[in-house]
Amino acid sequence: MRLIGDDGEQLGVVPVDEALRIAREKDLDLVEVAATSRPIVCKIMDYGRYRFEQEKKAKEARKQQHSIEVKEVKMRPNINTHDFHTKLRHARRFLGQGKHVKVTIMFRMREMRRPENGFELLRRVREELKEEAKAERIPTSLEGRDLTMVIRPVKSPKG
Repeated sequence: MRLIGDDGEQLGVVPVDEALRIAREKDLDLVEVAATSRPIVCKIMDYGRYRFEQEKKAKEARKQQHSIEVKEVKMRPNINTHDFHTKLRHARRFLGQGKHVKVTIMFRMREMRRPENGFELLRRVREELKEEAKAERIPTSLEGRDLTMVIRPVKSPKG
């Protein structure tokens, strides 16, 4: 096997038992790096420390990731004007925080006969929030008993 030392230098091609002896003398592990190459490549290293470093890097990478939070505002097609403006205020607050907002219109029984009421309500929401938000996904048809639209903030939140 081709052996690489703990400092990264090539130690050449050595038998397996010789490589194990060298690793034990240094109180380190013998790790197979490339099993498919001929001769196979092994490295002397502290494997526990190596795994710790890898997990630390992965944790840091996850911390740097930016996840989009989606808040939901649910309405009914025959919503009262006051209730509509209350829901709109909630949506504005979420958009101000930089979150995406999923606006869902829920239909029940006879309301299913007039889906155009739901489309009209979504159009009103888009019209009211055109300064703060941009529609990311506009529905073209009912999805079961719901109409769903996703809107995102136009500019990033302050602060």
